[in-house]
Amino acid sequence: MNEIKLIIADDHELFRNGLAELLRKHDDIKIVKSVGDGIQFMELINTNFEADIVLLDITMPNMDGFQVLKELNNTASTIKPIVISMHNDGNYIAKCAKMGAYGYLLKNTDESELILAIRSVSLGKKYFSAEISEKMINFMSTQSISEDILSNKETEVLGLISKGLTTKEIAAQLFVSSRTIETHRANILKKLEVKNTAELIKKAAKMNLI
Repeated sequence: MNEIKLIIADDHELFRNGLAELLRKHDDIKIVKSVGDGIQFMELINTNFEADIVLLDITMPNMDGFQVLKELNNTASTIKPIVISMHNDGNYIAKCAKMGAYGYLLKNTDESELILAIRSVSLGKKYFSAEISEKMINFMSTQSISEDILSNKETEVLGLISKGLTTKEIAAQLFVSSRTIETHRANILKKLEVKNTAELIKKAAKMNLI
């Protein structure tokens, strides 16, 4: 079996290290690079770094996974992205599929399915498990994928606001300052032309943004 050259792009070092340790048990998979955000990954791509697959997190600082997928579409790179995320809602899955992801895995995926996904994608096949496919199909049958009214980061902040998290809690989860979250919130309110959180949630739901 041909060696599969793999990049891990995730902002949590412990997760990257654990994933690398797991994958090293498989002789046909070689970890060629591990990076902590999308900017580091794109810098690799711009140097024509050779790899077959990137295991790509969505929630990363500086440049998130959605932005990476978008940038990859504008390059000649042949690296195939597999999203590996904690987000299991249909909007995220459908959006990633639309933006060119070859697969979508949850971070609690077991080892056998992870390896199957990597090997399948290395052969040029798409890999979405039955559970993930069902979530994506159910979402797409009832809603439209969120348009780019908001930036990816604003969409992420909006999702956390809709879950009832405070500014401080959102800032802690995204590893940014409270002031940054307040700026995102102000921009979201302005773009959706609403004045408060209650109006924001109501309009965002109507627009299928959450």
